[in-house]
Amino acid sequence: MVGVLGELLLTAGALVLLLLGWQLWWNDAITGAQQSAAASDLSSDWLEQARIDGDRGRAATDAATGAVDADGEPSIGTAAPSYGEAFAVMYVPRFGGESQRTIAEGTGLDVLNRVDLGVGHYEGTQMPGAVGNFAIAAHRSAYGGGMHEIEQLRLGDGIFIQTADAWYTYRFRDLEYVPPDTVGVLAPVPHHPELTPTDRIITLTSCNPLYSTAERIIAYGVLESWSPTSEGPPEEIAAAVSEWGR
Repeated sequence: MVGVLGELLLTAGALVLLLLGWQLWWNDAITGAQQSAAASDLSSDWLEQARIDGDRGRAATDAATGAVDADGEPSIGTAAPSYGEAFAVMYVPRFGGESQRTIAEGTGLDVLNRVDLGVGHYEGTQMPGAVGNFAIAAHRSAYGGGMHEIEQLRLGDGIFIQTADAWYTYRFRDLEYVPPDTVGVLAPVPHHPELTPTDRIITLTSCNPLYSTAERIIAYGVLESWSPTSEGPPEEIAAAVSEWGR
């Protein structure tokens, strides 16, 4: 009798764990789909408005190629957005075809857990395209999992950021793992707050390992090029962007 009761309890426990796992996966999938749809809508709105306005946001440069060099400075917004305000869309092909997420100012749970957002910008770090460190955060395994596949990034992978004014193409460089309180990764020159930045860096941060907050996984990229939103998305992702929202 005791053996039967023990088996029943073990079975019940296993069923509860399966149910919790299913709910976590299902809720994550639903939230992720909502976040992706919201990002697609925002991207489409910006593209349409840019077509109407023409070369809105073009910097004082030929920008035919958008290459980052001494003759062509990227277009950068002059003012930081207010807390919780959406100002960019992130798309990382390595994360999957529906991985587009809206970036809003701030990294509180009221930003990261919202079904129309999912990625937060660390206040006080640089804006997209600027010299220094554009640092952002997202969950890996809950509330849409905006950086679920971050450990799968490979050297040279594209990290694309869209704003109302421009598209920015960053290229992934490397990963590192740090304790949760290592704020040095957010410095204009990561881990070297005493240095003056010269590169245009993007830093992606998330929890590690999956389903844990024991440490942080950090991905770094460097800006490769930019182009005005009015010219449409970079050729590398144009086909994928054209399918958003369909």
